[in-house]
Amino acid sequence: MFIAAVEVRKEAGFEGESMSRQRGFSLIELLIVVAIILIIAAIAIPNLLRAKIAANESSAVSSVRTITTAENTYASSWGTGYAAALTNLGGAAPCTIATAANACIIESLLSVPPNIKSGYAFVAVGNTPALGVNSGFEVNATPNTVDVTGKRAFCSDQTGVLRGNTTGVAIGTGVGTCAATASMVIGN
Repeated sequence: MFIAAVEVRKEAGFEGESMSRQRGFSLIELLIVVAIILIIAAIAIPNLLRAKIAANESSAVSSVRTITTAENTYASSWGTGYAAALTNLGGAAPCTIATAANACIIESLLSVPPNIKSGYAFVAVGNTPALGVNSGFEVNATPNTVDVTGKRAFCSDQTGVLRGNTTGVAIGTGVGTCAATASMVIGN
């Protein structure tokens, strides 16, 4: 009886049809799936890059604010004015004993060369010395690669006002350089 049922299926052409269905996807079906994946990737990748740039810029702004606060903490803690360099605000990890040379106020990513965090390079310099005390400072954050790691550069000084430019070009650390950057005031 079982053999008779198989013979009926063969005569009706069912066995050959089911075999061709079990072989897998056709080339056209695979090409359609690949095309759909490529279209989704073309839509998603630019948005992911923009989101990464925005995240890097947000991190840079936060780090500039942190360095500005650390400069004020350093000036009030050590009585020598603002730190002469960014390395004075931190120290190599683990920073355990605070001194004027390594105050252990900020993380080592920001204070130990190459001073790079989230696609931005950071520089802070004490300036306007009077009787061995720096009465001012300039800090800036510059994208490592403009339009890849960030689009804007940021700076701050002893006033605490955060400024930036839309070109991504380094602002500089000379006396009054940040205050002269009037293209964009982020806030204070």
